[in-house]
Amino acid sequence: MIALLRRDLALAVRAGGGFGLGLAFFLVLCVLVPFGVGPEAAILSRIAPGILWIGALLSCLLSLDRIFALDFEDGSLDLLATAPVPLEGVTAVKALAHWLTTGLPLTLIAPGLGVLLNLPAEGYLWLVASLALGTPALSLIGAFGAALTVGLKRGGLLLSLLVLPLYVPTLIFGAQAAARGAAGMDAVTPLVLLAGLSAGTLALMPFAAAAALRINLR
Repeated sequence: MIALLRRDLALAVRAGGGFGLGLAFFLVLCVLVPFGVGPEAAILSRIAPGILWIGALLSCLLSLDRIFALDFEDGSLDLLATAPVPLEGVTAVKALAHWLTTGLPLTLIAPGLGVLLNLPAEGYLWLVASLALGTPALSLIGAFGAALTVGLKRGGLLLSLLVLPLYVPTLIFGAQAAARGAAGMDAVTPLVLLAGLSAGTLALMPFAAAAALRINLR
């Protein structure tokens, strides 16, 4: 399992399209928003938590199709499916690799991008906490969507249509936690709900993704 995690991390860094693309998209989005809505500090402060969360969500979405696609193309996925390691464990490791190369970097650079959007000082801690608790759910749900569409030609659009509705609760609670924290309000409740969503996806999505892979590999 550790060897598989190292392999996926190395592929994400070397192959491109996953590690750097999401960060670049996140940066470009946060840079362009002030040009689109205007430089008014009050407006930017109000929309900053939502914009940062939408940017993180879309950045995660960009690299989802690569979770299983490369392994499917070179035949490694068939070997993993017949290996002694449970396929549920394989899907969980691949979701972890996606989070380490996408979700975690996005969480770390979000405070710096919050400066561009005039995020209030009170909101930085809550923003990081909400992203740290919510982005694992994005990777786990994305792994399930990638397993459903693996092997399909031009499956990226279908993957987006399948995954985006499942992302909505995470987006709502994550943005609310950051927004309430930035406004000086109690943000514990949305954070707890966000943690519950991540825990629920961790319990269910590896099994759902493994079942989808078994069906597609028949």
